[in-house]
Amino acid sequence: MGVCYRPPNQDADETAYNWLAEFLQLLALVLVGHFNFPDVCWKYNTAEKKQSRRFLEYVEDNFLTQLINEPTRGGALLDLLFVNKEGLVGDMVLAGLLGQSAHELLKLSILDEVRRDTSRTSTLKS
Repeated sequence: MGVCYRPPNQDADETAYNWLAEFLQLLALVLVGHFNFPDVCWKYNTAEKKQSRRFLEYVEDNFLTQLINEPTRGGALLDLLFVNKEGLVGDMVLAGLLGQSAHELLKLSILDEVRRDTSRTSTLKS
């Protein structure tokens, strides 16, 4: 599990992407943090700014899935949760503000095994 904070208006440079690439080598990655890309629309994978589009491309190129769908600060979705495999987290819920913070508290379970749906097909021999 990794935690990231990207200050507003900071360029996401090659150093940051190289750092993230090291974590992508892990078999199971859960990355949560405040990324400050308010112009990204995660529903449609679009962004207004060049820097945000580059971040979206990086996420897509590395097969990361962003799981939070509700605003986490005011009306913006700034706090994000990425996984590199389905089924790594469960019971995820935004649980109100944390103290005097303007950010939502995120509660979740990290699963020790990736849940897999099993399909069994049987064939009758005549």
